[in-house]
Amino acid sequence: MQLFSTPENPVPEGAESGMLRTADGVSLRYAYWPRPAARTRGTVCVFPGRTEKIEKYFETAEDLRGRGFAVAVLDWRGQGGSQRLLRNPMKGHVGHFADYQRDLEAFMREIVLPQCPGPYYALAHSMGAAILLESALRDTRWFERMVLSTPMLDLAMVRHERAARRTARVLNAAGLSRVYVPHNGRLRAGELVFEGNRLTSDPVRFARNLAICVEHPVLRVGPPTIGWVKSAFEQMDRLTDPASARLIRQPLLMVGAGADKVVSTPAIERLGSRLIAGTHIVLPGARHELLQERDEFRQPFLAAFDAFIPGSAAAAA
Repeated sequence: MQLFSTPENPVPEGAESGMLRTADGVSLRYAYWPRPAARTRGTVCVFPGRTEKIEKYFETAEDLRGRGFAVAVLDWRGQGGSQRLLRNPMKGHVGHFADYQRDLEAFMREIVLPQCPGPYYALAHSMGAAILLESALRDTRWFERMVLSTPMLDLAMVRHERAARRTARVLNAAGLSRVYVPHNGRLRAGELVFEGNRLTSDPVRFARNLAICVEHPVLRVGPPTIGWVKSAFEQMDRLTDPASARLIRQPLLMVGAGADKVVSTPAIERLGSRLIAGTHIVLPGARHELLQERDEFRQPFLAAFDAFIPGSAAAAA
């Protein structure tokens, strides 16, 4: 499947894209950029958050290639250019969060390992970061190191979390797993506005990302379903169990956002303080999408990436 461009967000030169198939028969879109230089520092695999698509990470792909890395990006099942799981393509749905591990395995075995140069590193955001943490909890060692942007360990935007968890379980058991969770009704991209958004304080990057959805609505996905929310709560419970931290031996860096109103920064700090092979930092004042934030937040995030990923700092200098 093709990659989509807008005037403000052209497809970076050298992109190769296509579709792969998971073990359970779901078609996923991927893209990768081979490092054009004779020598590469390895491959960074980028894993977006919920509702996101490959196109949103064109700028990041350019940043990483400028640091000497090949780059590979995946659209998770049910979003972006990958196969949608329900008749209504706008519904953000998954049967079980474990299904995302199938996506990760297929991407690594079919695309990254045979076609991209090692060593391999991961850069994941929010839901994508939670999926990568689950793979680490299972001791699946695809990567030398991981950098996780605002991992989804708990939700900051849910006021009555206990009630929400209970309601999601009850409604899911009642056969309503494919129904939307309650939302504000703004399903059209043109109805979204910068003022009051929880994601970024950068109006330019906000407008650029909105334009992707307006000009290419096939890439959009709306609010999650009850089934997705139930599975997400179960996933977050596994990751925040104090015993889980002792089982994660994957070297990783988690980066929290000090003004995050989507996921819980304190939950990131708690897990980070317990990790054996990992650590965490928090960028004060930043909102949820660190790679879509203003440069005053984005650049420190990239500096942390450079410091943690071998060879990156030298290439960025």
